[in-house]
Parts: sequence; structure tokens; C-alpha cells
Amino acid sequence: MAITEPVAELDPRFSAPDALPTSWLSMEKALRGAETYWLSSVRDDGRPHVSTLLGVWLHRAAYFCTGEDEQKARNLQRNPLCALTTGSNQLDEGLDVVVEGVAEPVSEEAVLQEVASSYLDKYGEAWRFEVRDGRFHGSGGGGNVAVVFRIRPAKILAFRKGHFSQTRWRF
Repeated sequence: MAITEPVAELDPRFSAPDALPTSWLSMEKALRGAETYWLSSVRDDGRPHVSTLLGVWLHRAAYFCTGEDEQKARNLQRNPLCALTTGSNQLDEGLDVVVEGVAEPVSEEAVLQEVASSYLDKYGEAWRFEVRDGRFHGSGGGGNVAVVFRIRPAKILAFRKGHFSQTRWRF
């Protein structure tokens, strides 16, 4: 059975009168091509926490890694609801993307190997990871160990700038 693209819904309240929805392929290209992302999570006292990070988009999900003791990891262990964003800081050009969903730790070796390979392809040798014991281990010998999270989207928003449009996909 072929995988079909989710249906894009243009929100006319936030779009130019003649705007068209952003295509799924354009949105995925933006997510795959982004070098940095921003993760928004919630601290245990309810305050927001925002952190920049590196990541990859694979098989309709976002993947990133972080140390188990980092604030974002602690937040997601208590409350896995989060948003991952990327885009341009220019007003009249670019595409901003927001992925809302649930972050879940990933420990399956085959998935981790694919994510590690994607990090290497995207970011180069400085981001080479070995997969052991359901974690990423930095290859630099510094003993860095990271847990990998996957965000499966519940909703994705794309904000096209210049000829403004807002597109939504629900899952």
C-alpha cells in the first residue's frame, strides 16, 4: 500500500487572499534541510523551556539527541508534549515550520543506526555517533552519551512568508 501525503488545510485567516497551501514536499524539504531547530518543552513547575538543537527528519518524524541530565530531557521525561520549530528569521521570505507532538525515547538499534547515519550525512564527522545500549555515544572519546528522542507529529504548521500563507496538517 502506498503512503499518501497528509491533506494540507490552508487557514484563510492568516493567508493572502490568493495563497495556496504549502505542499507536503516543500514542508518536508524545509525540515530535512534545516541545520538547527528550536525545541519547546515544559518544566515541572509549568514554565516554558526553549532550547536550540540539531536534528533530522526521517519517515515523517523528527529525531534529536540530548544528554539524559539536560533540562529538555528531564522535561520530556515528565511531560512529553512539545513543539519543534525551524525556519527563517526574515519577515518577507522563507518558510517557518512548527511540529507539535509527543517526544518519545528511541532505543531500537536499527532506528538508532539510521538516525546516527543521518546525523553523519547531514552534519559531518563532528557528529559521528556509535550506537550502544540504546544510546548514542560520541566518537570523540569524551564519554558523551545521549538519549535519542522521536517526535511523531500530531499537527504541523507551515508559515510561508512574503506571499503569506498558513498551512496545517493534522495526524
